[in-house]
Amino acid sequence: MFFQKEIETMPRNKLEELQLERLKWMVGYCYDNVPFYQKRLKDAGITADKIKCLSDLQYIPLTTKEDIRDNYPFGLFAKPMKEITRLHASSGTTGKPTVVGYTKRDLENWSDCVARVCMAVGVTDEDIVQIAFGYGLFTGALGLHYGLEKIGATVIPASSGNTQKQVMLLKDFGVTALVSTPSYGLYMSEVAKEQGISLDELKLKTGLFGSEGCTPEMRTQIEKAFHVFATDNYGMSELMGPGVSGECYLRCGMHINEDHFLPEIINSNTKEVLDKGETGELVITTITKEGIPMLRYRTKDITRLNYDTCACGRTHVRMDKIKGRSDDMLKIRGVNVFPSQIESVLVGLEHIGPHYQLIIRREGFMDTLEVQVELIDSSLLEQYGKLEKLQNDISAKLRTVLGIDSKVSLVEPKSIERFQGKAKRIIDLRNK
Repeated sequence: MFFQKEIETMPRNKLEELQLERLKWMVGYCYDNVPFYQKRLKDAGITADKIKCLSDLQYIPLTTKEDIRDNYPFGLFAKPMKEITRLHASSGTTGKPTVVGYTKRDLENWSDCVARVCMAVGVTDEDIVQIAFGYGLFTGALGLHYGLEKIGATVIPASSGNTQKQVMLLKDFGVTALVSTPSYGLYMSEVAKEQGISLDELKLKTGLFGSEGCTPEMRTQIEKAFHVFATDNYGMSELMGPGVSGECYLRCGMHINEDHFLPEIINSNTKEVLDKGETGELVITTITKEGIPMLRYRTKDITRLNYDTCACGRTHVRMDKIKGRSDDMLKIRGVNVFPSQIESVLVGLEHIGPHYQLIIRREGFMDTLEVQVELIDSSLLEQYGKLEKLQNDISAKLRTVLGIDSKVSLVEPKSIERFQGKAKRIIDLRNK
């Protein structure tokens, strides 16, 4: 099935003509409307009329998440606030969010992209779709919401949490498609089993999973647990949100909506553009976005692009499942977590030393984060009231900054391993 077949099956040469036209427009648009980009482009000697072919993209300077943070909150916006219809944001390393803005046209394009992804895996206007992403500044829930409504599906904005009620809705409302993180989908299946709900009582057919990695093994577990057709989709708030790419029913890579996003693969260290078919860091240029355009945005996600026409008929390039990240960002229950965020909370707190360790585990298909922190004085370990208050205070501060709950363990002084070189703060036990 196609939402916009003419675009999704556009001959490759016509698609690249469209991309070049839009790339030239985007370079001129950024130069004229975003002082940050005007300086970057001027220093690089780049103007719209110098873009003669798509490969000229490599001469445009790269954009990073740090650039967005440095221009917090609206410094990279290309439109005045009266033309910004909606704001979204994701967490940043110091608690300051990465802010993105959308014009009315951006929101229409976003809905179109999501609608394509949903229809590509078989969702139609006959489906009842439960969205178990958290609503709010996070782009995931509302992004999927409006795209699904655009194709005529019935949408249940359940949001996240209250898992017993989520399972009740799955059964009572006859839900046929579920939107959630893969790990939460698995957890919901466990709760359904605990409640004595059999798979025969559910009408669930399709899982639209995103916001965190999903290994083939986890996908298999989800499909066994819920008897659903589990699919992946990809996006990030800096580029738009969900809908940048998504699998079709053949599940042989995620089709990038190339009339809106121009992808490249670079070597993370040298920043050189790699040849087609090579694995490296995904870089994307938005070529239609008005609110906060992105020129050569470094996603830090490691993948590979496949330009062969898919057997489904779509001509847009496919990206492989993300193999990892080129930085040390953690993704826990769909939330981006940076070690520096945690450090910003811990450093300078009374009774706490400078040494800490982050332990990530997977318990019952859900990711958990334990923050081990050294006390300065071990005698506090015997003062249970003070110890509990300190733990609760740290937990509350971390919850405010990270947006998720974590376990705080206060440990003996000098009990955390020291390193002469770079400290190993993270112990990830999820795949062990």
